[in-house]
Amino acid sequence: MYSVTRLIDVTTNHRSRLLTTLRGAATATDAQSWIVAATEPGSRNGGDLLVHLRFADEGQWRCVADQFASVLADPEVTRVNGVSYHGTPVSTGTPGTVYRTLLLRVAPEADSDTVARFEAELRSMPRYVHTIRAWQLSRVIDSVGATSWTHVFEQEFTDVDGLMGPYLMHPIHWAVVDRWFDPETTDVIVRDRVCHSFCSIAQSPLS
Repeated sequence: MYSVTRLIDVTTNHRSRLLTTLRGAATATDAQSWIVAATEPGSRNGGDLLVHLRFADEGQWRCVADQFASVLADPEVTRVNGVSYHGTPVSTGTPGTVYRTLLLRVAPEADSDTVARFEAELRSMPRYVHTIRAWQLSRVIDSVGATSWTHVFEQEFTDVDGLMGPYLMHPIHWAVVDRWFDPETTDVIVRDRVCHSFCSIAQSPLS
């Protein structure tokens, strides 16, 4: 599958209008699933609006990419971070009610063995955090924004509490995975500011 995510900052008075326009654009695609939603409080560098589209293949996205680009060229859009990537999600079979995406950039000097260990530790998290209902870790093909994103880690959670509590506060997070992001450790490989963005969902994009 081929997925596209955009995190969009919009001036306050125009968020509702852009939300409606983007939902119309998403509806007109052949996407297998899509999200266009306002982000929840607690998102960091995550934009005001989150767009996530999942296609059977890259060609389907290329057919509608210009349509989305024209919407995002709106003068009230102040910043866009985004990624495009291949991947197949892993699901427990029980949908979540919150979709979360994390965009990050691994430092280019990190060697391949180190990156593989980093990816393996991220992939291990759903074994310990039982509020994760579905997830996918992917390497980025196309990056949008001031940062050249290298990875996207996305999950569905039971609810907001399942993200903010059992996930962010779990020992696997702060005692194991966080060292890759902590500038005070020798293991740090993610030095740029990440995009941590989440929103409520009515249907599962990853199941």
